Amino acid sequence: MGTQLEPRTSAATDWRALGTGVRLVVTDRALLDSCSLLLARHLAEVDAACSRFRDDSELAALDESAGRPVRVSPLLAEALAVALHAAGTTDGAVDPTVGSAMDAIGYDRDFTLVQEDDRPVRLNVKRVPGWRTVQLDRATGTVAVPAGVRLDLGATAKAWAADKAAAMLAETAGCGVLVSLGGDTAVAGEPPADGWQIRIQDITGPVEETPAQGPYATVGLHSGGLATSGTAARNWRRGGQDLHHIVDPGTGLPVRSSWRTVSVAAATCGEANAATTAALVKGAGAERWLTRRGLPARLVSQQGLVITTPGWPTTPRGAGLRRSAAPPRGATSPHRGTAA
Repeated sequence: MGTQLEPRTSAATDWRALGTGVRLVVTDRALLDSCSLLLARHLAEVDAACSRFRDDSELAALDESAGRPVRVSPLLAEALAVALHAAGTTDGAVDPTVGSAMDAIGYDRDFTLVQEDDRPVRLNVKRVPGWRTVQLDRATGTVAVPAGVRLDLGATAKAWAADKAAAMLAETAGCGVLVSLGGDTAVAGEPPADGWQIRIQDITGPVEETPAQGPYATVGLHSGGLATSGTAARNWRRGGQDLHHIVDPGTGLPVRSSWRTVSVAAATCGEANAATTAALVKGAGAERWLTRRGLPARLVSQQGLVITTPGWPTTPRGAGLRRSAAPPRGATSPHRGTAA
């Protein structure tokens, strides 16, 4: 996803962290540099706590815990709590115990290195251990992970980090803030008059730099978070096998979904991202699951058909996505439409 700017006041900057693209936009350009420094420090702390690819990360240290309760930092405890909550609310479709499955399909290092490795992999159907095997005690700040279980927070950590950063920067700087981590977008503070203009498409990137490819839409986000997940990005080929990063916990293999891309708006980016991943795993009928949860969403099928749920803007630019615009839980009949 990309973000258009209000030309007179807003300012943006881009870099890479957590193995993905980072975009920071603020409504007061005088505050961009200081906000950039704060965000970079925050992301460095998240990486040290949550990275699956760093031998010195807190998360990696849990690989050797063999089921013993281990005291973790408040930051990792919060990230784990978010991941376990996402697993519970998605009926296990988003599961942090997919780490070994991710390794098995070749996603065992930074994605840029994964793409360069063409060694074959052996694909075996094997259900992941399951999120209920992880015991997190927030009162004592400890977590117990069974022997042989490797955690991966890739489905939740970036969205959670975006939420946390946007709220922190808006409170500190006193202006409107947008933080996007690989397309997981959180906003806080006073938004631009028309909302944060965000392009949703299969190929992510800044609107002004990335041409539209396939069905796309531009919406105005006023609050909360917006996330897009799909199988068209972060894919690679190993030994003749086409692979991607969305794993089905029921098989331990890359999901074969009815959907190419799913976008969701929610009260937080974390909630939105968990819902997009779960929709890909659930496949056919996911639009009804999203509707029952009252989440505005846009789903693109493998054939390019676009389906939206109630609350998703249907005008070319959209009236804007506000959490208050979502229908009550239990709403039915998702709208079938075309891309904006």
